[in-house]
Amino acid sequence: MKKILFLLVCGLFLSLNLAIAQGKGKKVGNQTVEIKTSAQCEMCEERISKALAGQKGVKSVKVNLDNQIASVTFNSNQITADQIRAGITKAGYDADDKKAEKEAYKKLPACCKKN
Repeated sequence: MKKILFLLVCGLFLSLNLAIAQGKGKKVGNQTVEIKTSAQCEMCEERISKALAGQKGVKSVKVNLDNQIASVTFNSNQITADQIRAGITKAGYDADDKKAEKEAYKKLPACCKKN
């Protein structure tokens, strides 16, 4: 009987340690990334915000037009910073070292295109 009880306690202990170890490998919830964009005006700000708002895991988007930086808060368990950059390029804007998609850029209003 003591052996059975001992084995049960050991099994429970091992299961608990395994569950804790698996939890450590997971990403931690909300993060914020700053992405250099080619945004120039309020229309750019609106377009980028709208494009990212539709992506699962994006919590908030703030575009600073003075320095062309988009600050994006997101749930890293649902989306990555690279996926956010891709969303910006699909809207027609540069995102860090990634260039805007050509077809999307062509559709931008004149005020949103690079001078």
